[in-house]
Amino acid sequence: MVNTSELVPELLEAGVHFGHQTKRWNPKMRPYI
Repeated sequence: MVNTSELVPELLEAGVHFGHQTKRWNPKMRPYI
């Protein structure tokens, strides 16, 4: 099980870093957030 407190900041950081790629992981991560 992934710790959400660690997962969310990584997703936010990835979203800022990869910007245009947020649409790729967002739909997949949505059920886990």
